[in-house]
Amino acid sequence: MKILIAAALLVSANALGQASELARPDAATEARLKALAEELRCLVCQNQTIADSNAPLAVDLRNQIRDQIGRGRSDEQIRAYMVERYGDFVLYRPPFQASTAVLWLGPPLLVAGGVVAFFVVIRRRRATAGAVKAELPARRRKELETLLGKEEA
Repeated sequence: MKILIAAALLVSANALGQASELARPDAATEARLKALAEELRCLVCQNQTIADSNAPLAVDLRNQIRDQIGRGRSDEQIRAYMVERYGDFVLYRPPFQASTAVLWLGPPLLVAGGVVAFFVVIRRRRATAGAVKAELPARRRKELETLLGKEEA
């Protein structure tokens, strides 16, 4: 009886050891998961990657990636799957296409427009200041002449 109990304990301990190995993530898998998760946007948070987000959807997406890595899919296949399912928006750095041109060209164009507007304003202010400075002596001369003309009369 003692031998039977010892054998049962040994088998159960062995089964628990195997189960814990299955539950323990592989370091290479987790590294791939992290790299992929940092390339994908959390669809709920929108300003975080799914690696940084604790939203339930981000957790679900990480689990989907982990599952696909376990199935032997490549990083490119996983990215393609996510884009097919959620669109280019899921990519933290979307590809340059006609539909994403505004995302790529918008910020530089806004900065360039701001710089142009800044220099236009500065140029107008300098021109206005120069005209006022040139006009000021003529005004004073006229004022002086009118004052002197009135005094002589």
